[in-house]
This record gives sequence, C-alpha cells and structure tokens, in this order.
Amino acid sequence: MAAGRGSRYGALKQFDGLGPKEEFLMEFSIYDALENGFDHIVVITQKDNVSFLQEYLSARIPKGVKLDVVSQDLNDLPEGVSYSGERAKPWGTAHAVWSARKVINGPFSVINADDYYGKKAFENAARFVERDMGGNTFGLVAYTLKDTLSPYGSVSRGVCEQEGKFLSSVQERTEISEDENGITDADSGIVFTGDELVSMNFWVCRPSVFERIEQDLKSFLTKGENLEKGEVYLPFVIQAMLQQGETRVEVIPSESMWFGVTYANDKETAMDHLKMMTQEGQYRSPLWN
Repeated sequence: MAAGRGSRYGALKQFDGLGPKEEFLMEFSIYDALENGFDHIVVITQKDNVSFLQEYLSARIPKGVKLDVVSQDLNDLPEGVSYSGERAKPWGTAHAVWSARKVINGPFSVINADDYYGKKAFENAARFVERDMGGNTFGLVAYTLKDTLSPYGSVSRGVCEQEGKFLSSVQERTEISEDENGITDADSGIVFTGDELVSMNFWVCRPSVFERIEQDLKSFLTKGENLEKGEVYLPFVIQAMLQQGETRVEVIPSESMWFGVTYANDKETAMDHLKMMTQEGQYRSPLWN
C-alpha cells in the first residue's frame, strides 16, 4: 500500500530514496517477498503515481514477476453509493486493499510501503500461505511493541490479544510513546511492558475480504458521518469478520526487525539500517541487476 499522504513525515515517503543506491523502502520488501516465492506484486498508489511506479518497478524487478500498479481512487466505490463532497485523503487502508480486487484471485499478503518488515517475516508469511490454511483462515505477522516505537514522537499500534495461536482482537492505541517512566498510551493511559505483540499491517488474507470491505464501505458512506476525514481501516474490517465468525486469524511471529519512517527524523535511522544490512551482504547494491 503506497497511497498515503505522509502528513507527519512531510513528504511522499513511499518514494524517498533510503537505500544505498536511492532505492525506495518498498523495494526491499518486494525483494524479500520474491526471494520467498511470491510471484505477483500489486502496488496500490495515488492515481498520479501509477504510470511512474509501473515504469520504475518494471525496469527493476525480474521479468517473470507479474506486476500490477493500481490507483486508490476516491470515486472507486461500491455500486449504489457515491460521494460528491470535498476530501483530500484516500478512504483508508481497507479501501486501498479493495482497490486491488480485480487483479487478485488467491491468498495474498498486505504490507505498508513505508515500513521495513524483514526477510524472516516474508519467509514465515510464505510458509503460512503454502500450508493448507483451511476454511477462511487469515494470518497476521506480528511484531514486539518495544521494537516498533519511534524516539521522535508517538505512534499508533494495534495491540494483539490471543487465544492460543489465534487472534481474539486487536485494540488500536493511538498515542504510544516511551520515556523514562516506560511505554504508555497517552490516549487511554495504559502502560505496556513492551513485550506485547502488535500489528504492523502485515496481513495474509483471502479474497473473501473484498466482499466484507465492500459491505463496510457501503455502511460507512450510507451513514454519512465524518465523510470529509473518516476512513475504513483494514484491521477493523478483519476484526469484524473475526467477531462474527467469518474468519479466524493465526498470529504469525515475524522473527524480524521492523523499522519505519513515521517522522522525518526516522529517515536517517532507516538509511543506516539499510546501509548496514547491505554491507553485511543481506542485500546487493544496487538491489536489482
């Protein structure tokens, strides 16, 4: 998903050259996914960036890999609903995934373009897909809270609650930060140990999610509340499916480092990590032949 506006970062961070050879952060995720057997890359972006990304990635990724770049368009809405008001932002992560419904027909992973997820995370996601998941089982690749914080400001995290290896709920906490007193969510006042598992929007879904997203989009637009700024979030859609028995979600340990670029100051840290991993031989430089 590469359609965000980067409001806290101050720029379109999805297209910031963070790698040693100015590679985008998403290129490292694509590289790790391809190394672990994924063979179809779908990038969801703003309409104005479709041609650029199609040309840019086509020149880099191996020729045998299927590539689709689709736009998240405000006017791409379920049949029977419409919106004629003023709005700057996209409709949210659920709508972003729904935008790819015409090019996906099997199990698929979802990630953010502005996060680094790690090689092992993609290996574990691929193994999950290769298994017979049975019924309508989804997956969530989860990370440890203390490893996903930013020293430059608060972050929003979906804190996981489990029953065995399956997810029971994800509680969105919107102002988590760490100081000398520990890790706290300023909004709720909850204090965390840091060892809690959190969602970083790395999901493994089945196409059944498209139908549910469409239903939720219709409901959101029909109610007409906060249509100028409100969004439909993928974690909320999946949690509703979970609560209504439409799916179950297996929690998949990432066993990987995570880092992202929520704030502009996160950029230098991300660049240092990518440079170090390249020097250690985890990645080639340049990344693509």
